[in-house]
Amino acid sequence: MRRTASLVLLACAVFFAALSPLLRWYAFPRLAKIPANQYQDMVLVAKDATLLDYGTMKAKKVPRVTVVQTLKGDVAAAKRIERTAGRDVVVWDGLSYVQGPDGKMVSEIPERYIFDAHSQEPVHATGEMVDGDPVRREGIEFKWPFLTERRDYEYFDAQTRTTNPIHYKGTQTFRGVKVYYFEQTVPWTKVPLPKKMPVQGITPESVARTGTTRWYTTVRRFWVEPVTGAPVYGEEIHKEELRGGTLLGGRAKVTAFAGDVKMREDYIEHTVALVKQNRTLVLMLTSYLPRGFLALGIALLALALWLEALGRRPPDPRPAPARAAEPVSA
Repeated sequence: MRRTASLVLLACAVFFAALSPLLRWYAFPRLAKIPANQYQDMVLVAKDATLLDYGTMKAKKVPRVTVVQTLKGDVAAAKRIERTAGRDVVVWDGLSYVQGPDGKMVSEIPERYIFDAHSQEPVHATGEMVDGDPVRREGIEFKWPFLTERRDYEYFDAQTRTTNPIHYKGTQTFRGVKVYYFEQTVPWTKVPLPKKMPVQGITPESVARTGTTRWYTTVRRFWVEPVTGAPVYGEEIHKEELRGGTLLGGRAKVTAFAGDVKMREDYIEHTVALVKQNRTLVLMLTSYLPRGFLALGIALLALALWLEALGRRPPDPRPAPARAAEPVSA
C-alpha cells in the first residue's frame, strides 16, 4: 500500500516539476499578448502653453492645449498579416489629435503601427505609416516589452520618423507601483508639416512654397511598470517652431507650440488600476504558478521518498514474547 502511494506521489512530483518551466518558457510567450481588438484612449494636457495663431501668425499664451491619443486594433488587418508573418500580430490605428482652448483642431496625425503581440517588436508590412507617409519602424513605440529590463531601448519618434535611444534613468515608486523611469531627448529636427492644417486654404504644399519649414524638439519621459511593460505615466516637454520663408514676414522663427504635456489625472488613476490588475495576471505565469508548482513538486518528491523508506524498513529482529500457557481442564 505504501509503495503504491509513493509511486503516485512520485508521478505527481514529476508532473508539477515539469509544469513549472513549461508555464514560464512555453505558456507565457503564448498567453501574455496584446489583444488584437484592443481600444484605448488617453488625454494629455499642457497648461499655460504657447500656441501659434495662424490668423496673425503670432505666438500667444493660452490656458491649455489638449492632446487626445487613441489606439484602435484592426483585427482583420492583423489576421491578414499573420498569415505571412507566422506570428501573432497587432495592428493599431492611432490618432494624435491636438486642440486649442477653444476646442478647435490644431493638428491631427494618424498612424498605423504593426507589431508582435508578445514582444512588441515592429512587424513590417504594407500599411505601416505616419500621417500617410510610409515608414519602417525600428524599436518600440507606446509600450515596452513584458518583463522590461533596466537598460536603454530604441524608441520610435513619429514626428521625425526616426528611432533614437530612450535611456533607463532609475527605479522609482509611482502611486504605489514600482516603475522604471525612461527619458529620451529628440534634438531640434526639421519635420514635415501635418497633412491637415488648422486653417482652411493652408496646406503643407502652400507653406513649402513660401520657404517656411517646421522644426521640433522634445524631452520624452515615461514611468514604466516593468512586469507588464505598460507606462503608468508619461509627459513631454514639447516645442515646435516655424522657421524662415516669407510666411513669417521677415522673422527668423516663430513658436508654433510649446508646453509641458502631461497625462490628465483621471487617466492616471485609471491606468494605474488597470496596470496593477494586469501585473497580477502576468506574475501568475512568470512567478507565482511556476514557483508554486516547483515547490509542490519538491514537497511531493520528499513525501514519496519518505513513504518508500518506510516500506523498505526491515522487520524487527527481536523474537515475539512467549504466550502464557493456557490452563488445561481435567
